[in-house]
Amino acid sequence: MARTEARLDATGAVTRRRSAGPWEPVEPRTDWARVDATTEAEIERQAAFDDTEAAKDAAAWVRRVRRRAGLSQAEFARRIGLSVVTVRGWEQGKLAPQGAARALLRVIDRVPEAVLALSAS
Repeated sequence: MARTEARLDATGAVTRRRSAGPWEPVEPRTDWARVDATTEAEIERQAAFDDTEAAKDAAAWVRRVRRRAGLSQAEFARRIGLSVVTVRGWEQGKLAPQGAARALLRVIDRVPEAVLALSAS
């Protein structure tokens, strides 16, 4: 497997080498003129778009976790002690799991049978 190393020198320049080869400069990819020309409206529009995309990703993740467990929304909600309205909201991207609920979903994602077996009683 190829190994890539990178370093940042005192001047802020970045260099890299692949598989212990020679160090080569890494050209910056940021177009600072474009960044400076970005308006507040464009920033707000992009932030809103990013939030929408993040909600879609979270919704798809919750749906995948539930389906991997092999449960309907109603059964999944009952097993983890939530309302089906909450699970539906997560899967539709209207709500996002936070805190303990997000942590529980991560555990269920990794070991669905253990968590769901414990909560079946």
